Amino acid sequence: MALAGAPDSPVAITAMLTLYTFGPAFGLPDASPFVTKAEMLLKLAGLPYQTRRGSLRRAPKGKLPYLDDMGRVVADSTLIRWHIEKTYHIDFDAGLTPAECGIAWAAEKLMEDNLYWAVARVRWLDEANFERGPAQFFRGVPAPVRGLAERLVRHKIRRTLWNQGLGRHSEDELVALAAKGVTSIADILGDRPYLMGERPCGADATLFAFAGSLLCPLFDTPIRTAAEGHANLVAYVARMREEFYPDFDPQAAQPGELSRR
Repeated sequence: MALAGAPDSPVAITAMLTLYTFGPAFGLPDASPFVTKAEMLLKLAGLPYQTRRGSLRRAPKGKLPYLDDMGRVVADSTLIRWHIEKTYHIDFDAGLTPAECGIAWAAEKLMEDNLYWAVARVRWLDEANFERGPAQFFRGVPAPVRGLAERLVRHKIRRTLWNQGLGRHSEDELVALAAKGVTSIADILGDRPYLMGERPCGADATLFAFAGSLLCPLFDTPIRTAAEGHANLVAYVARMREEFYPDFDPQAAQPGELSRR
């Protein structure tokens, strides 16, 4: 389902946008929920696009995703959203009241600036989960230095989490905070088909991406257990995947190397 105000057909737009991504991984459309969010925004807007594997070293801000729109490069998923809105006259929140827009924005920031880091900690710093998932990013690193590369990246993530704040909490405290966030998102969704009503809004791109990440069955975490306890959230992710990624095969979504070239 495209948004109100989106082009009737992709052929109405002559430009082909290129979204630079990590690629499918862990049974998810992309290893990063921020990349999936950006791709969902393109889908909601009804714009023609292609995806390419990106490089962290070449990325404008050293992170993915970024968008190339006929030579104009836009980095960061939220800035990509604003670019789409301004350039293609898309209103991702058409029909929402100012208060609803505020709730949608607050829900996005809860997922991006809080829940994301909680999930990063249990994936990257828990040994079992690291071996199930992120360790696969390093399989292309020569064996003699692979362990060193893993330690350096994990140390950087640990330091980032400490500076962000969540890394200072105990495991129980972290899980309690994350579970409260998951419950809050589920309560906002309620029994609606989309986050704010009968039609998707911009925040649905974020909710699908981050809820899918929370529910990823590859990782054994209490945060996933908390998300699975909300039937509406589980049903939402399944419904959105069927609608927007009908041909996606979770079994074939394996991570590539963590490219820094």
